[in-house]
Amino acid sequence: MYEDVRYETDEGTATITIDRPDVLNAFREQTILELNAAIRDAREDDGVYAIVLTGAEGSFCAGADTTDMPAWDEQAKEDYAGYLWGVQNVVRQLRASSKPSIAAVDGPAVGAGCDFGLACDMRVVGPDAFFREGFVRVGLIPGDGGAWLLPRLIGESAAKQYLLTGRDIEPEDAVDLGLAVEEAEDPLEAAHDLADELLGLPATAVQRTNDLVDSEQGFEDYCERAIEYQWDCVNDPEHHEAVAAFNEKREPSYDRDYS
Repeated sequence: MYEDVRYETDEGTATITIDRPDVLNAFREQTILELNAAIRDAREDDGVYAIVLTGAEGSFCAGADTTDMPAWDEQAKEDYAGYLWGVQNVVRQLRASSKPSIAAVDGPAVGAGCDFGLACDMRVVGPDAFFREGFVRVGLIPGDGGAWLLPRLIGESAAKQYLLTGRDIEPEDAVDLGLAVEEAEDPLEAAHDLADELLGLPATAVQRTNDLVDSEQGFEDYCERAIEYQWDCVNDPEHHEAVAAFNEKREPSYDRDYS
């Protein structure tokens, strides 16, 4: 089913790997189609509770593969809009997922590849990782979401420094800025450890909490949603098991079927 992407599930975690290491996992149109399909599969699979996004062989994603793209200035605007919508939809799907997503970033995360990492709920970086919103350096704008995502993650002034100069965000700076949750020698292993920690918690509570983190909503909207989501939780068997385990001073045991 997949040529440019590897999709694997194990004990509740879906790992999506961009697999074009010869070009630092730069994407072509086929890659974007497969990424969208893989993320959709993970979101729709009832046996998946966490998503890890990564790249093969020491790179995350170096952005668009410019050797495998049409000359867009010779195409119709509608054709370009359709292509860009597909790239944006990778970001759109990650942000819309109730299931938490973790980017395991090693090596370059550039351009749209940077934005794929930013769209995840959390990021773990390796010692050779860097984020680069380098669009301005090639006379483009961050068309995939970067100028919307980055200010919300690290603040407007800091974000503009990186957006307007195309400078790299190195691992230590990513952690200091709050962009990455940790730097690890093996970011994929660390991302899976984080996914395992999430899997040890009541899934409905994790997903509804993830849904509640929405910087665009007002406080009253938050409160209304919280009523609905809390009602989902108090009627969830995993909530009942978590409370019973707490009272009985034992570890909870959740009855789940993993894909």
